[in-house]
Amino acid sequence: MELNDYQRAALGTAAPRDTPNEVFHLLLGLVGETGEIAEKAKKVVRDRGSDFSRWDTEDLKKELGDVLWYVAVLADHFDLSLEEVAAANVAKLADRRDRGVLGGSGDVR
Repeated sequence: MELNDYQRAALGTAAPRDTPNEVFHLLLGLVGETGEIAEKAKKVVRDRGSDFSRWDTEDLKKELGDVLWYVAVLADHFDLSLEEVAAANVAKLADRRDRGVLGGSGDVR
């Protein structure tokens, strides 16, 4: 599936853009779903000796899908396609790689 095809499909299950507080809802949902992944990672560390080969990848796939849904719908609220977001991200990271600044901190490197 292409990213923009996914985004269009995700929008078919989203609330209308003009729903009160919808952007806030989407932001909180994205943080919540990301937190669920972090919580499950914590349990791999705590209960499985940090052996991530024992992570339930089917469960991870579902949680990553939830994150992707929120990203897709949130991007649409600002008239961004997932293709645009992905292309810009890859270009940014390639530029950092080429300049030898992939590691480190800060948005502008």
